[in-house]
Amino acid sequence: MSSTNNVHGMDTDCMTLTRFLISEQRKCGQATGSLTILLNQLMTAIKAIASAVKKAGIANLYGIAGTANTSGDEQKKLDVLANDLFVNMLRSSGETALLVSEENENVIEVEVANQGKYVVCFDPLDGSSNIDCLVSIGSIFGIYQKKSTDAPSASDALRPGNELVASGYALFGAGCMVVLTTGCGVNGFTLDPNLGDFVLTHPMMQIKPRGKIYSLNEGYSQYWDAGMKKYIDSLKFPEDSKKAPYSARYIGSMVADVHRTILYGGIFLYPSNSKSPKGKLRLLYEGNPMAHIVEQAGGAASTGKGRILDVVPTNIHERVPVVLGSKDDVADCLAALASQ
Repeated sequence: MSSTNNVHGMDTDCMTLTRFLISEQRKCGQATGSLTILLNQLMTAIKAIASAVKKAGIANLYGIAGTANTSGDEQKKLDVLANDLFVNMLRSSGETALLVSEENENVIEVEVANQGKYVVCFDPLDGSSNIDCLVSIGSIFGIYQKKSTDAPSASDALRPGNELVASGYALFGAGCMVVLTTGCGVNGFTLDPNLGDFVLTHPMMQIKPRGKIYSLNEGYSQYWDAGMKKYIDSLKFPEDSKKAPYSARYIGSMVADVHRTILYGGIFLYPSNSKSPKGKLRLLYEGNPMAHIVEQAGGAASTGKGRILDVVPTNIHERVPVVLGSKDDVADCLAALASQ
């Protein structure tokens, strides 16, 4: 960007998220602007969550709310707040017909007067077990266009991830960042506290073909099958003595771990094991959106047996094994799994 657009340290021609969406909208002749409106409502919820996370200790938002979500996890106060923000912003947008949240056992049908044409699946606050110790947490969402003209029902959400029209995540850490794809690459936007808006800081993000980092919970290694043990051992103890072993990095918040994988390359895994044969992560609002983003960034995302985005769900809270990241690293993992 030319220096004429930077006056006294301020960019006077910055690419905000709203400006970016409008620009992308104009490239599509049939676009109505409804997805732009929906995404702007999502950003309002994310800004509010970012604010709540920053002042959680002062506002007494740490701790357990006294209830459990659909995964059986104890809900934290911020979980409940984040879910309410997502639901209320999406319901009032006039662009959604059905919502699926990790925090709600059943689908949320939007009132007829406010119904639009989109179905949104979301995890309002991923990694909430890390809230009280100030580790990075995030939000994940995936958006489908409703196909049927019937009244909204769970069947509108039970679709493979290859039908997603947009996916994204927000990361709440040292700053607040949103990473988004609408099917034409991946772009990252950072919240500028002075503007109160997200600004494009990471255009057309791409994952390296191969990285040097692996990320998974090795505490479950006793439950892994032989193929997974073989693969992880190959990273830690390479056959070529001149080749450095991979570094292990695991935060325990999917958003943070996947974000690092996209930026630095490598592989993120939450595989199936003898204790959790179907995996642990949820397909609709964790596996699918992240797989969509990773593939759009040039990476790969698999269940260990096939492409995550091709899985047809049968339940809104269905679980799925996850292996995603750099293409070459994922290919090596799949080869090790297939060899056993």
